[in-house]
Amino acid sequence: MRVKRIDHVGVAIQDLEGMRPALKVLFHGREPHCEEIPDQGVRATCFRVGETSVEFLESTRDEGPIGKYLAKRGSGIHHLAIHVEDIEGALAELKEAGIPLVDEKPRLGAEGKKIAFLHPKGTGGILIELCEG
Repeated sequence: MRVKRIDHVGVAIQDLEGMRPALKVLFHGREPHCEEIPDQGVRATCFRVGETSVEFLESTRDEGPIGKYLAKRGSGIHHLAIHVEDIEGALAELKEAGIPLVDEKPRLGAEGKKIAFLHPKGTGGILIELCEG
């Protein structure tokens, strides 16, 4: 598996609106990329920092993955995303190594990227997302 870079850090957030003044200063007034992903019940607001970004995730429905995360843990770091060269090959390699996967096949994520998650049981409790594109 060829890892290209850390793609982004996903942060689940209860109230992005309340953070806007701090975000404006932290990201020098840059406009974020905002996108809703209906099948995942999430609204993503991404601020690019060099080749990496910070992705703030707001739930659009309580029963979605971010809604459940926020209800259980509150706002905080949700996942680490690693950009790989070949996501299908990476998933096959991880599966062969016995690493539990949330997604055995990639699905469409924010910014049109192919994404797949590794199960935290196999990664020391950390949710890791692979992405390509």
